[in-house]
Amino acid sequence: MLDLVEAAPPPGAATDDRPRPKPGVPAYHTPVFVPAHPRSVATTGSDGRPARVPFVVFELFEHPARGTVAFAFTTPEKLVEALGEAQPWVATSIGPLAEGVAEQDVTVLLDPRVAPGEPNWRPADLAAYAQEVRR
Repeated sequence: MLDLVEAAPPPGAATDDRPRPKPGVPAYHTPVFVPAHPRSVATTGSDGRPARVPFVVFELFEHPARGTVAFAFTTPEKLVEALGEAQPWVATSIGPLAEGVAEQDVTVLLDPRVAPGEPNWRPADLAAYAQEVRR
């Protein structure tokens, strides 16, 4: 795979008619850090044995003016500052995140200010969750 990456021509300047981000709106592929955690569902594998199918759940929050929102942060440090050190997260691009949650009428808030209070996740919560996932 690395051979393919190294052999690929460098990307050229966009000269097509694709829309560009509005001023103040991050580019589609801007990396963001999103509160999320793993889940899995029990199923039966193709061999007939029990199996688990893993997936990631984005955590959603209620906003007084915007309804249900997804938080996205431009750095992991900003996420930790807002939600605490035990908050699980995933890295993604803002474009696919916004498209995915928009299907559910959810808005993405970039680097939101979060009222001080109890974090959603504490270290003990992570330890308990890890125990449950390992079962």
